[in-house]
Amino acid sequence: MSDPVTCLNAPLEGRYIIEHEQGEAVIGERTTDQIANSSASNRQGTKTMKTRTGQPLSRRAALRSMGVGIALITSVAAGGCASQGDDPAPRIIISGASGQIGSRVVEELLARGVQPADLILVSRSPERLQRYAELGASTRFGDFLQPESLEAAYEGGDRMLLISLNSSNPDPRVPAERVELQLTAINAAIEAGVEHIVYTSFVDADNNVSPIGVWHRATEADLRESGITWTALRNQWYADGLVNQAARMVENRSVVVLPDDPGTAFVTRDDCAVAAAVALMTAGHENRVYEITGPALVRVRDVAAIASEISGVEIEVIEAGPGDEVRAPRPSGTTLSTHFRDITGEPGTTARDLLEANRDVLLEARGG
Repeated sequence: MSDPVTCLNAPLEGRYIIEHEQGEAVIGERTTDQIANSSASNRQGTKTMKTRTGQPLSRRAALRSMGVGIALITSVAAGGCASQGDDPAPRIIISGASGQIGSRVVEELLARGVQPADLILVSRSPERLQRYAELGASTRFGDFLQPESLEAAYEGGDRMLLISLNSSNPDPRVPAERVELQLTAINAAIEAGVEHIVYTSFVDADNNVSPIGVWHRATEADLRESGITWTALRNQWYADGLVNQAARMVENRSVVVLPDDPGTAFVTRDDCAVAAAVALMTAGHENRVYEITGPALVRVRDVAAIASEISGVEIEVIEAGPGDEVRAPRPSGTTLSTHFRDITGEPGTTARDLLEANRDVLLEARGG
């Protein structure tokens, strides 16, 4: 039988579709809120699935496209990377399971062989998790703004993904009391018997000058002082918004850039979900901080060049003058790390991967 940790860190081949929007940590915008390799015989007997652009999908994306049920069957057939052995598998809590990051993590865990019965999925809208309940997952109501709901929601779980609250939440209490609400969730998890918390933090939280960085820095401090073991996944600025930005460049046939744009190490939400799944499933991440970044710095002019190549439209790059309004560099955007590759064994999604996977958006932006 294959070793689970070895399986989980095996690299995946090919590319996969990314389809999201910019998320939970931007100023002025919304921002930062393996499969086991089959045996050679399995690989030879399996047809390669492709994206609509003709690019081969990774096995993870192929499993997602076929649905959770087949994902579970395949993970067992591929060498037993689901939890095996004498010790019962840990029960994993996803707090915020119906959100953009949470839902991706759930899919990632299932695709990697976690059994639905070992998942506790918590949401303010548990009805959105019905398909997982039908598979055997425990779906529960839990709301940070109703703290009395949290301990029962987390009961019976061993490891928990605490997804940070979104600063764009329409309830004014969330941005005003974000740190306090997250501390309440940490304490509820401890009272419920949770042994380890994986927290979705923000890039370079120790030094990031964004107000969002201040909030995440405080929650990381609360975790350190809580007495529970923890992992901080400091997600870089999300790459997902680059698709719409590139489409606007194609439509306008031009873009204004900073002459000295340093670039940003954008990361996709899918890659953030991969990192979270690995941290939840494998050992060795206790009391560790990981900077989850993309594989390279990406400048606006780089996005324009890729978009032009894909769409066939020439995009004029205009360097900003004194009176031009251009977005300033993102705080800590140049933080670049190998941590994603280190813990997952995967290279991470490049800007080209992302835009190629969304080729149809750029071609549509080209117009008649």
